[in-house]
Parts: sequence; structure tokens; C-alpha cells
Amino acid sequence: MKTILPKVNEIQDNWFVIDAQDQVLGRLATLIATRLRGKHRPDFTPHLDTGDFIVVVNAEKIKLTGNKVDDKLYYKHTGYLGHLKTFTARTMLEKKPEYIIQQAVKRMLPKNRMGVNLLKKLKIYAGPAHPHQAQLPQTIQLN
Repeated sequence: MKTILPKVNEIQDNWFVIDAQDQVLGRLATLIATRLRGKHRPDFTPHLDTGDFIVVVNAEKIKLTGNKVDDKLYYKHTGYLGHLKTFTARTMLEKKPEYIIQQAVKRMLPKNRMGVNLLKKLKIYAGPAHPHQAQLPQTIQLN
């Protein structure tokens, strides 16, 4: 039996909407990274982008388990000596809730050009509205 490799122009990109309300961050990020990479499809090929577009809504209502809300830290460096800024997950949820999901998914993707292109297929919105209705996205129901 031969292995069939999909051709680049034959790969269909589907659009999916995921509601992040009351979802645990790590479990949601794992599902998103798997869908972005295309590992859920039977024609998955490691060196090709066979993944789908993912739209995440209600990012501001995501949950972190345990004490991660206060203990998990995000770092930003301005480029100047001694200017490393540290933010807790609580402040990031208040200021930029999309950033938390984006970073969790980014760290699960390949660390090369393909990972950068896969991350562009992820659209995250803090509220319940999104501008991608024209693509007719399907809803993914989570437990």
C-alpha cells in the first residue's frame, strides 16, 4: 500500500469557531494546535500545511486552574538594559486576553517558518463577535 501525499493545491482549508468560555487554557490550546497543524486529518503530512483556520471567541472568559492566575508570568523586554517587564496572568486577562491563548498555542507549534504561517491561521477575539461570518465557519463543541 502506497502512502498518498496531498498536493498543495488540493488541500482544503476549513474554518472552525471555538467558544473559549469556561475552557481550561492548556486543553483548549492543545486542541487548537492540533487543528492548526492538521493532525486530525487522515491526509496529514508533517512538511505541509494541512491545517484549518480557527476562530476563537470569548477569550476573556478562559479559565486557568490552580494558582496560575497569580503565579504564571509573562515577560516582555523593551531592548534596554534592565527593562524586563513582568506581567501576571491576571493582568494579562484584564488587558490582553487574546495574548494568553496566542502564546499557549504558539509554544505548541513548530519553531520554524511553518509555525509562523500556522499561527497566522489563528484568529482570537475577546468578545463573542467575530468578522469571519462570510467564511461560513463550523462550530466545534467542547465538553
